[in-house]
Amino acid sequence: MKYLKFYLKDYKRDSILAPLFKMLEAMFDLLVPVVVAHIINVGIVRQDRGDILRCCGLLVLMAIVGLCCSFTAQYFAARAAIGSAAGLRHMLFSHIQRLGFSEMDTIGTSTLITRMTSDINQVQNGLNLFLRLFLRSPFIVFGAMVMAFTINVKIALIFVVTIPVLSVIIFGIMGITSPLYKKVQGKLDVITGNARENLSGVRVIRAFGKEQEETDHFSGANEELVKGQLFVGRLSALMNPLTYSAVNIGIIAILWAGSRSVESGVLMSGDIVALVNYMSQILVELVKLANLIVSISRAMASLGRVEQVLDTKTAMEFPEDTQNGEDAGCGDGEEAVRFEQVSLSYAQAGEESLSDISFSVKKGETVGIIGGTGSGKTSLVHLIPRFYDATSGEVSILGRPVKEWDKETLRRKVGIVMQRVQVFSGTIRSNLLMGNEGAGEEEMWQALRAAQAEEFVMKKSEGLDEPVEQGGRNLSGGQKQRLTIARALVRKPEILILDDSSSALDYATDAALRKALKDLPSNVTVFLVSQRTSSIRHADHILVLEDGKAAGWGTHEELLESCQIYREIYESQYGKGESAV
Repeated sequence: MKYLKFYLKDYKRDSILAPLFKMLEAMFDLLVPVVVAHIINVGIVRQDRGDILRCCGLLVLMAIVGLCCSFTAQYFAARAAIGSAAGLRHMLFSHIQRLGFSEMDTIGTSTLITRMTSDINQVQNGLNLFLRLFLRSPFIVFGAMVMAFTINVKIALIFVVTIPVLSVIIFGIMGITSPLYKKVQGKLDVITGNARENLSGVRVIRAFGKEQEETDHFSGANEELVKGQLFVGRLSALMNPLTYSAVNIGIIAILWAGSRSVESGVLMSGDIVALVNYMSQILVELVKLANLIVSISRAMASLGRVEQVLDTKTAMEFPEDTQNGEDAGCGDGEEAVRFEQVSLSYAQAGEESLSDISFSVKKGETVGIIGGTGSGKTSLVHLIPRFYDATSGEVSILGRPVKEWDKETLRRKVGIVMQRVQVFSGTIRSNLLMGNEGAGEEEMWQALRAAQAEEFVMKKSEGLDEPVEQGGRNLSGGQKQRLTIARALVRKPEILILDDSSSALDYATDAALRKALKDLPSNVTVFLVSQRTSSIRHADHILVLEDGKAAGWGTHEELLESCQIYREIYESQYGKGESAV
């Protein structure tokens, strides 16, 4: 509740007025049986039509005022619930943006989506019901019992017995179902993750004819969710028949005891009707209270899941200000990047992804990184912009340990094109401006030209303002790769990392891109991760990785002579005795 309370403070007035207006409505509801009893005992007995009409008019007036109170209460409750939920959703989204890659890997994307949408909606609905009913229902239950005592003390004792029985039923079922709702939400995470995986990989699934397998897999997870929902739903459904049975037994007891009182002249028939009405009101309000408790149980379970994410703190702390960070670059001949006995283990991973990596790169040099699948190429370059922290050893950039850089300056110094390219809905211009908000028109075209993307952008009818759909659905794989490279280049970083970002490019475009990279300012240090030896053969240094360890370091010619792994990769692509074009 600590995070929700933070936003509820902005809606103090609404949170107070909503239950107060509901209590005002409840007061009119409690007066209705009294007026009805008066109509029966006085108006009907005496055949006083004027009194009957006046009482009926009073009932209509109370109904109208009560309805206005109800609408007002709903308005304030909705304002408080929707406003607080919106604030909580913004807080969760902002917190997720601050989480490191390690925390994102541990929590998982699918569960974050569920908590951002379904769980917060549950919190909103629960808060709305709570503000409207948490005072009204108890007020009517105990108010009806008090009014019953004003009519007849002996018969009112039936209320004293019935209410605790109902409370035991309600709170007993609530105690059983509350933890079950948490499990149901967890199963919903599985469904969300399964659906997200299938939607993102639908082309692969169709290419390998795995539609039926994925359908069966989804059906199995869906059946587990349905079973969980049905089980907890059946337990919750017991609440209504049990509460109705208890209340109806109470009504029977009232009629049995009341009939004797009427015969003896202690009570009038209108009083019995009033007592039955009060018992019926208790029934209705306890059913509402039961549903409220169920909703609050689900809301609390969902709130707990949201708070679990908000309580997750990133293990990666950045200094607030690196002081003179802009002047931290190194002069000619000095190191741009240094790895000193660096090792990396991912969270919950059994083995190290990188082991004892050491090398240094001077400013303006180009480094190629190659190795088999799973050799640790991406893991290594992710340590440079500090997406992950090394488990042991030290990574330094521009003569300073990477942990001493503040986040903004570090990410401004390092530009990276991810292995899995990602463009965002908007326009080509908006995607480029993500790299540098202050970039001018000419700077963007220069970046597109260097990334070999100028031609396809110029062919677009709207040029830089050409719409880009979510995930770049209206762009080819090669176009997306070139656009993301341009986005990194427009940032004008001092260290540029291209993580297998030319895999979708043909050899001619790849060669043109490599030529354009050579024409970059001499102070730009470039890291090229590639599976093609042709892409990295002209690099100043080539790092060969195998199973997370450095298997070779040198130039193309040196590695062909000294590194068997590099020679095998080269020969697998060009054959023995052949050379790359």
